[in-house]
Amino acid sequence: MADANLSFLALCVLLPIFLLIFLKLIVRPGPVKIPIKSRHVFITGGSSGIGLAIARQAVTEGARVTILARNLEKLVEAKASIRLSTGIDVAIVSADVCDFEAVKSAVESAGPIDVLICNQGVFVAYELENQEMKVIRDMIDVNLIGTFNLVKAALPGMKNRSDRKPVSIAFMSSQAGQVGIYGYAAYSASKFGLRGFAEALQQEVIADDIHVSLIFPPDTDTPGFAEENKKKPRLTSIIAGSSGVMQADEVAKKALNGIKSGSFFVPCNFEGFLLSLATAGLSPQRSYLMAFLEVISAGVLRIAGLCFQWNWYGSIEKWHAQKN
Repeated sequence: MADANLSFLALCVLLPIFLLIFLKLIVRPGPVKIPIKSRHVFITGGSSGIGLAIARQAVTEGARVTILARNLEKLVEAKASIRLSTGIDVAIVSADVCDFEAVKSAVESAGPIDVLICNQGVFVAYELENQEMKVIRDMIDVNLIGTFNLVKAALPGMKNRSDRKPVSIAFMSSQAGQVGIYGYAAYSASKFGLRGFAEALQQEVIADDIHVSLIFPPDTDTPGFAEENKKKPRLTSIIAGSSGVMQADEVAKKALNGIKSGSFFVPCNFEGFLLSLATAGLSPQRSYLMAFLEVISAGVLRIAGLCFQWNWYGSIEKWHAQKN
């Protein structure tokens, strides 16, 4: 019996070690560090909210920053705000991300980009049945097609850079890009689309030492957040409210740290971290330690996910019962 216990104990110790060694050998692409000091960081949706916070964080770390948005007046205000808080100027450029030619001109005028952060976004929570097609198209055009326009415009310069240091393309997704939520049909579709784009793009650009990151913030306290909450269906607030609200500066710091480490998934809070483990799928992973966590937690996180679904569908059932 003692020998059997010792054998079992040895197995429990050795199996994780062998798994770690195996994962270290197979995890691709490998670890990378992406410097931003004295490099050009180009941020869309940079006139407010998370984009403005990332711009402020990047300049304090020594980056040369350009922010893009549609509204020139807000861009001027954002530039003044950054100068006031940091003493450093940023470049501004106005363009509609849905217009490829305008985006191309903006990117060319800004010069070669080392870190492209596609942060622009439109969010309107509503049941699909009651949502106008124009609103749906706007969300998909800005959130998804706009990102295609930006990457398509920036890639030639990023590939032909004279500085051969690693560079980054980052997409601002959402926790609604990891799991579908009541009232988020169009929004989640646009953000889930970013994941497929990011996974395929990473394979296309890895040979040029370009590294893709997918950032997953939860609800964030931005100028538009309070207005969005007024229009949200009640069920959306009940289901989505469990993850809490972060400040834009907190998200900016997490996002920039994730970009600098070349992480493919960049969660911003503990719930987002668990979601990243639970939804890892076939996404690339640079860290063999994270890969280890993904492997050993897969079963228990699936059970947790089913429990969440049980709770959500229970809330939906209760809501409709009260209405009827």
